[in-house]
Amino acid sequence: METIKAIILGIIQGLTEFLPVSSSGHLELAKEILGMELGEESILMTVTLHGATALSTLVVFRKEVMEILKGLFAFKVNEELLFSLKIILSMVPAAFVGLFFEDEIDTFFTGNILLVGAMLMVTGVLLFLADRAKYTDRAVTFPQALLIGVSQAIAILPGISRSGATISTSVLLGVDRQRASRFSFLMVVPLILGKMAKDLLDGEFSSSQMDMTALLAGFIAAFITGLWACTWMIEVVKRSKLSWFSIYCFVVGTAAIIWSLTA
Repeated sequence: METIKAIILGIIQGLTEFLPVSSSGHLELAKEILGMELGEESILMTVTLHGATALSTLVVFRKEVMEILKGLFAFKVNEELLFSLKIILSMVPAAFVGLFFEDEIDTFFTGNILLVGAMLMVTGVLLFLADRAKYTDRAVTFPQALLIGVSQAIAILPGISRSGATISTSVLLGVDRQRASRFSFLMVVPLILGKMAKDLLDGEFSSSQMDMTALLAGFIAAFITGLWACTWMIEVVKRSKLSWFSIYCFVVGTAAIIWSLTA
């Protein structure tokens, strides 16, 4: 039964990590509905599923990643080096929050459904505004990379969609939609891998209480669905269909608030 629940959570994570509807928020809602125990095991499952979608991002953007690595090892100023520096700059706000406010962040992932519902409403507003932004062909600048990084840091809150917040911020700042989605999906990978490395060093994955079969099943489910969702979301952003996700966030956010107040 735990394996089935893990697969369900994996599918939810794989879809909602790339669709702008908050993967963390949906995972918290799913854990509440499925009656999963909260605490250390819940956090470990969340980190594992995020690792799976980070891997799917690397697979989808493998050509871009290879170009960036080649550019970096050319040891000269080029487009790939500048892009990498922008990615690093965008990571600073979230890395700062994660390092210095880790305990406070963990308290958000303890079944706070009211918070999830409210933040989903915020995500809906962001998507609604971004869908009406003008089309441009501009790339991300360094100041914009930092602002997008701030939105990613805020998206640590469950219910604020990371992809929704970063893509919306990029588009509202005048960045080309396809470049915005590419930057959004790539900027989170180092953070997720860094978080997993930290948990490994801290011994978070060595708990004897964890069902490793369930973790593996969830990982595979998140990876496979993440491959599809990442590819599809790139096309969605290009065609300016974010308003549908905005409506979805409003509906689910309202349902979550009602659930939290009546449960």
